Amino acid sequence: MAKNAKKIVTDPDQMSLFDLLKQEQAEQKEATPGKRCVSAQLNFAARKSLKQAPKSRETIADEMSFMTGQEVTIHMINSWAAESHPHRLPAEMVPAFVEATGCDAVLMVLNDALSKHVLPGADALRSEIQKLDEESKRLAKEKQKRLLFLKELVGQES
Repeated sequence: MAKNAKKIVTDPDQMSLFDLLKQEQAEQKEATPGKRCVSAQLNFAARKSLKQAPKSRETIADEMSFMTGQEVTIHMINSWAAESHPHRLPAEMVPAFVEATGCDAVLMVLNDALSKHVLPGADALRSEIQKLDEESKRLAKEKQKRLLFLKELVGQES
């Protein structure tokens, strides 16, 4: 026995998801002094990453040294994560730090500050495929409009 399909009623005054995202994007773009200064957030994210990492700081330092080709010591890692030290995690070390710790908290701080979204490789490819599908559908609609217009033009000439 088939269930009766429920009728979806939409409130014309209700904002769509698209409208909400546009509003959020506009709010994030507002000029707020210091909004892009993320020092404290990066420091917190580095500490969080190190706490969540299943590896020791020595292992993380060794892996980062191997990945970057530069010497990374446990003392450097400790100073990047310490609240009391003025040292910061250098940007060129972020990819190796994220990979070695297995935590992307540092990367997410940067993404959030820029209002960007980062996708893992397979998801990024799926996103590109989806964009191509959407573009194909849009082009097919445009083609259909032109075919209908051509049909009207040919019909009027007869």
